[in-house]
Amino acid sequence: QVHLVESGGGSVQTGGSLRLSCTASDDTNYMAWFRQAPGKERDAVAALYFAAYNTYYSDSVKGRFAVSSDNAKHTLYLQMNNLKPDDTGVYYCAAGRGLFSGSRWLLSDDYKYWGQGTQVTVSS
Repeated sequence: QVHLVESGGGSVQTGGSLRLSCTASDDTNYMAWFRQAPGKERDAVAALYFAAYNTYYSDSVKGRFAVSSDNAKHTLYLQMNNLKPDDTGVYYCAAGRGLFSGSRWLLSDDYKYWGQGTQVTVSS
């Protein structure tokens, strides 16, 4: 069992920045960030496949968000710049240890481990 703990959420104004962190209790093969806006489904935001250090982004955050990791610390980061009100939601960290497929990175079912989430609020 891998435990994930997120931190770094908060409230900012439009155009501001935040950095989220997610620390895992053990090694994983890939990690991702999902977010859930009020009344909406949980959607993938960004992912990182450690073996090749491949990164993936949803169209809505491409160019504004950057995912990175510190493998020694089992930590995944999400640097969020130029934040918009539509970025508001609970951000969840997710991870998996199985085989990774770049074509499936958006699918929550491919992630076995989940954190409790951290709130991000962007005001206009």
